[in-house]
Amino acid sequence: MPPASSDPLRIALVCLHTSPASDPGVGDAGGMNVVVRNQATALGALGHRVELITRRSSPDQPAVSEFAENVVLRYVDAGPAHPVAKGRHEEFVADFRDALRDLGPFDVFHSHHWFSGMAALPVARERGVPHLQSFHSIAAEESTPLSEGERPESPGRLAGEAYLARESDLVVAISAAEAETVVHRLGGRADDLRVVSPGVDSELFRPGARSDDPSLVVAGRLDPLKGFDLAIEAVALLPEGARPELLIAGEESVDYADYPERLRALADERGLGDRVRFVGPQSRGDLAALLRGAAVVLIPSHSETYGLVALEAAASGTPVVAAAAGGLREAVVDGVTGLVLGSREPRAWADALSRILLDPDLARSLSTTARVRAVGLSWEHSAEALISIYRSQSTSR
Repeated sequence: MPPASSDPLRIALVCLHTSPASDPGVGDAGGMNVVVRNQATALGALGHRVELITRRSSPDQPAVSEFAENVVLRYVDAGPAHPVAKGRHEEFVADFRDALRDLGPFDVFHSHHWFSGMAALPVARERGVPHLQSFHSIAAEESTPLSEGERPESPGRLAGEAYLARESDLVVAISAAEAETVVHRLGGRADDLRVVSPGVDSELFRPGARSDDPSLVVAGRLDPLKGFDLAIEAVALLPEGARPELLIAGEESVDYADYPERLRALADERGLGDRVRFVGPQSRGDLAALLRGAAVVLIPSHSETYGLVALEAAASGTPVVAAAAGGLREAVVDGVTGLVLGSREPRAWADALSRILLDPDLARSLSTTARVRAVGLSWEHSAEALISIYRSQSTSR
């Protein structure tokens, strides 16, 4: 029997391959972790009961722990209790599915990434409760325009995502760009899609005094998809006496263990050995401090379903220069909160950086407008939109 409209919901947020407790930029943790963590916390604050369910990747992780008000974090055994390459998680779907069968009851399953959906959808069907799917990234075939920078994917992922887009009760996309990809690449139905925009913690991510020698920042997993090489190439084209230091925040994933060395080699080749600094993965508080102290945040990704760092930079009052890729065109308002570039030519990026660095009025305008826009986007609003969707699916069964 579906819950009454006033009853708290029992919600399973399923994240097989990465723990929502992990900070983005650590291993395979990225924007998805931020979204799931903050939506869970906001759902719990609204009075709903939430379980974050993920794979145990260390023997030290407890079976269950309190995560936030009304939110618990549960680690289940599926595969070895240590980190593995992201692509290998397809091997653990069946074991993870069996573990899900022992949990609950739940009023709704909301899966994040295709591994999670392939594990949770059959369990939701067995129980007669809704299954919602969020992808956060979608595999690209070689013929698609988003394939540049994306690693080749197994046939299992391509087929699995299409299956989930068709068979889930609803797909929840993080941006209109992702929703369009679900329809055109996966064959999803527009009527079975909803867009729920992310929020930002505008108290944590807030403006502050910039240093006398402000830096440029790129942040995220050290993964070729993020295009950090383009940031290095662009900085190399700035006048030698006016090059801010480029700070690279993040950690390599298991799949791309050699990528940091490739970036260091590129920096050395371009004569930037002393102007590019790898600062490693950042806690949320440390990232907030890094963003508010920067002159510009660069997001040169080949593909982004949204680009949360852009929103966090906006809340920090820091202008963004971003690629016109996927949801970044929604996260950054070109000429208003930052600059969005359709070109991947390093000269175009260097010119955009120079525009902001050499024009204090432009930098100030972008900063002010970005902050105002970001303050209007909260995780509470994001959670309220999810609850409306969850209830609509529960009552329609």
